[in-house]
Amino acid sequence: MKSSIKSIVVLVAICTILTVLLAVVNSITAPIIAENQKAAANAALLEVMPEGKNFEAVDISAYELPATVVEAHKEEGGGFVIQLVTTGYGADFKIICGVRADGTVSGAKCLSSTETLGKEKTYGENFTDKNAEQVAAVEIISGATKTTQAYKDAIRDAINASIILAGGSADLRTEEQIFADNLAAALPTGNGEFIKKPVFGEDNVIDFVYAAKNESGYVYVTDKTFVGINADGEVLTEGLTEDVMTLAKAKAELAKTQTTVDTADSGINKNITMVQKSAEGNYIISINGIGFAYLGDDSAYQPARNIPIEICVVISPEGTILKCLTVAHEESGGYGAVCGEESYYSQFDGKNSDTYKEVDGISGATITTNGYMKAIERAFEAVSILEGGVANEE
Repeated sequence: MKSSIKSIVVLVAICTILTVLLAVVNSITAPIIAENQKAAANAALLEVMPEGKNFEAVDISAYELPATVVEAHKEEGGGFVIQLVTTGYGADFKIICGVRADGTVSGAKCLSSTETLGKEKTYGENFTDKNAEQVAAVEIISGATKTTQAYKDAIRDAINASIILAGGSADLRTEEQIFADNLAAALPTGNGEFIKKPVFGEDNVIDFVYAAKNESGYVYVTDKTFVGINADGEVLTEGLTEDVMTLAKAKAELAKTQTTVDTADSGINKNITMVQKSAEGNYIISINGIGFAYLGDDSAYQPARNIPIEICVVISPEGTILKCLTVAHEESGGYGAVCGEESYYSQFDGKNSDTYKEVDGISGATITTNGYMKAIERAFEAVSILEGGVANEE
């Protein structure tokens, strides 16, 4: 019995000594570990703000910030490093951006994404040393529209967040909301409801006009100028040059003379989203081709099928393509992105249903090529149906 008690006392003593020793060790190592962790965190912050010093985390829950902002650090010079999560082609697109006290971007980097191969890796370099106005002028990359637009929007959000965190106020509207508001301001009678319609005229150019759903007029956008034209053809926007006024009126007149064809229950393929018919009888067809893109990081290419390619094609009643245009796509750079180049889509101009397959395909992008060809085939089928033919069964 005495031996057992003695053993327990010894064990308690040993545990007490170990506890004290661990406490001593922890008191020595904890600050070192904390400092190392802080240094590691600062290293990531310094990557986008090399001149930053003494970063401190900010409690962002106390502010009304853009929804993309998930974390913020302030440095002693008044700048901020903002971490954001947005959605481009895929979700969970993580970006970190440094914004100096003067509102210029010190650096931006993609932390992780599942975006179209490569474009997001270096796109952040376009924003270094730029202010809000200059950021707005950075071009979106053709072939990675959603990815680069999301990146650009995130940089704008980072700048706005830094303004708010510094005690100022900022416009938190998205690019889509700003665009919609500009349409509404250009034509107030449209009540903010517009349909984007392709137009085609004697200039042999496919362009776009925003038609008010209530038929009160149109808005034509050129060089970021929103020109409102009422149903009577009167230009409502002031301060325009004569050339811009003439162009806007001409585009609105084209939209006015075109009629929207009802394709419901006609047998026309569902990927055709809109059919307009011009005064000359030409069909202006908006259609989604089905493409293919490589997604993922450099070490793991992952294919994603059923990527829409937005195409507009003008076909005469006799069945000849007068004009073809790739409006938007998300195909991979170096692969299917060629479908967005004029050298590719202009090959269809002048072709008919017997000759359109003679155009050169896209090297290394068979699925994209086939998807584009199928869209053109469906456009020809739509014209045939609308001219009194019979729908093909698929």
